[in-house]
Amino acid sequence: MLRRAHFCIAAVLLMLCLPVAAEPLTIERFVASPSLSGPAIKGLKLSPDGTLATYLKGKPDNHKQQDLWAYHIATDQHRLLVDSVQLTGGDEQLSEVERARRERQRIKGSGIVEYYWSPNSDGLLFPIGGDLYYLGLEAAGQKPTPRRLTNNPAFETDVRFSPKGNFVSFVREQNLYVIDLAKGREIAITKKGAGAISYATAEFVAQEEMGRNTGYWWAADESRIALTRIDESQVTLMDRYEVATDGSVTAIQQRYPFAGEVNARLQLGVVKVGRRTPKIRWMDLGDNQDIYLARVNWLPDSKTLAIQRLNRSQSKNHLLFADSATGKSWRVLTEASPYWINLHDDLKFLKDSQQFVWASERSGYKHLYLLDYQGKVIRQLTSGDWVVDHLVSVDEKRRQIYFMANADGVLERHFYRVPLDGGDVHRLTKEPGWHSVDYGCIRKDGDCQKPLFIDNFSADGRPPAVALKDEKGGLITWLEENPLDDNHPYSPYLTDHVPLEYGTLNAEDGKTLHYQLMKPKKLEPGKRYPAIVFLYGGPHSQLVKNAWNTRWFNQFLARNGYVVITIDNRGTYNRGAEFEGVIKGRLGEAEVTDQLAAVKLLKTLPYVDEQRLGVYGWSYGGYMSLMSLFKAPDTFAAAVSVAPVTDWLLYDTCYTERYMGVPEKPEDYQQASVFPYIDNYVASDKRGDLLLIHGMADDNVFFDNAVKLMGQLQEKRVDFQLMTYPGKRHGIRGEDAQAHLWQMVFRFFEGKLK
Repeated sequence: MLRRAHFCIAAVLLMLCLPVAAEPLTIERFVASPSLSGPAIKGLKLSPDGTLATYLKGKPDNHKQQDLWAYHIATDQHRLLVDSVQLTGGDEQLSEVERARRERQRIKGSGIVEYYWSPNSDGLLFPIGGDLYYLGLEAAGQKPTPRRLTNNPAFETDVRFSPKGNFVSFVREQNLYVIDLAKGREIAITKKGAGAISYATAEFVAQEEMGRNTGYWWAADESRIALTRIDESQVTLMDRYEVATDGSVTAIQQRYPFAGEVNARLQLGVVKVGRRTPKIRWMDLGDNQDIYLARVNWLPDSKTLAIQRLNRSQSKNHLLFADSATGKSWRVLTEASPYWINLHDDLKFLKDSQQFVWASERSGYKHLYLLDYQGKVIRQLTSGDWVVDHLVSVDEKRRQIYFMANADGVLERHFYRVPLDGGDVHRLTKEPGWHSVDYGCIRKDGDCQKPLFIDNFSADGRPPAVALKDEKGGLITWLEENPLDDNHPYSPYLTDHVPLEYGTLNAEDGKTLHYQLMKPKKLEPGKRYPAIVFLYGGPHSQLVKNAWNTRWFNQFLARNGYVVITIDNRGTYNRGAEFEGVIKGRLGEAEVTDQLAAVKLLKTLPYVDEQRLGVYGWSYGGYMSLMSLFKAPDTFAAAVSVAPVTDWLLYDTCYTERYMGVPEKPEDYQQASVFPYIDNYVASDKRGDLLLIHGMADDNVFFDNAVKLMGQLQEKRVDFQLMTYPGKRHGIRGEDAQAHLWQMVFRFFEGKLK
């Protein structure tokens, strides 16, 4: 069964904006500055009092070098708050720890890459060049000057204000510190962090796989801090070799918990702030130490902790309450899944009652619930065959809950509200597309006078735009309208723009799969064109959506005579637990089957040459590219695999065991690796060609994955092409490297498919 749905908005917008002539889009141009998407505003935040909207903005001549800006809502004025080059000279040398942290958190750019508001809106905190700066905003009418808080060779990371703004806290060299802003005094909360022992930090798998990037949490009254103690002494210590562009080789020792091996041992404690020698009171996390600390929150009383304890197999998540004074804990509720638990940050305690808002997939779809302190459901707040993306805010005074979801279709994400006391869901974002919001209020004496939100959105044919809106979604003003007019960076290339076409097809089990298709703009009658499958296919991903398409290489391919298709296979996100859970214990099966269904669709199109099909992907997509090529060697004439996992025993515990289970039988993991299918590939006399690409400093998917594949293919005397990038990690970042990579991939496809 085949159905197609086309978005008209893209065509209409593009026709209205067509310039007279178009320049050819080149790889060198789409990896360079300024971005073809137009002005980029990142890190949008409303000040706690709702008077300012702050953001990070790249320089006109270098969009990666970011400065801190502010928009004053009352005066409708933008102004530069901090010029990053003035503080660093434009040359920032990152420590190994900071480089790894940014890679894991997918933090891009340079200069100011993150910042934090003080709770009372009188200052901003940001790290740059390895040190912390405080920007006071108290002096009205005067240009604020950043004040340097630290001057230390070691990098300060995980920085933040305390809840009332009296302290600044951070981690330095595996220990937690706070600065008393009034006294200007730095205090070491812990001192014993060294070697395999770290305090107040998130271990590798917490950062990379669990979405927990911190290891400490302030109580609301600033009286206490909860913090972790991480012991990695039993975690495998491996030598990872970084080969640099000058030929030098650096051996870096890294603690890495491979699937089935020992994880870091973790403790959670509480210290009282203000003591000269803080004493840690350890919380009772249970007798089983082989667990994950998923999340930590304080209850409004600033005395009780809420702890999410995830079992090793990630099938059960226990919400515990713990008395910070005694360490005693008790279980409030348990979430269980036949597949795996999708962790979230959707826990909000109400201040005026012993109740909390909580997200659960117990219905098969992620929805919001109101519970009491005993874990009893008071009411289900949202329901239906759609997914709540995340909780945005709870307004207790107005009794409203705000959240992001795909209630109006899986291809779009919108902002909604629902009454806390139960009732209908109301959509607040009006424009079609993919939205992200920051919700806040204009406040007076702490009370919310006027709710508003910043809406960052895009759609196919509509570049990212940023608007300030009222509580009903009405436009207050544009922060960045970014129209596709003659002044837009994409304007010279707009005439030849290839829009996306959307459609659906059915998987073998009847599940609906969504795809998007690009094709050469002018199809010659009777001519057949090569086609390429671009894929990712892994859990917690969604590629097919009504959003501005920043995958410029796909646009480049379509302009150069290729058909490009992308499909979200079973196992991907935002479709409910059953849709995702099909892949449990069987990675590389349903995903490949669904990608081959996309190939079958391609073969029905009269303008596609089924003998000239290619496939490419990165990371999990690189793994999928290999699995597709090896399992269906007669299907693809060319495959590109970038930074692939080839053997899941070479990947980390948390991610791999979530989907594959704890390895008990080697054959279970073997069937999910690429190696059992190489013989199938070798035996085919029509097998396609392979281009393998990997960064030689990859600390996520280790270069060992590529080396093992190289060895196996060489032993079987199979030709393949290889490109490695010295000094590059998983993202292979940098304009020169990106230009080289995409030029090489294009030449590869040209040689094999044209």
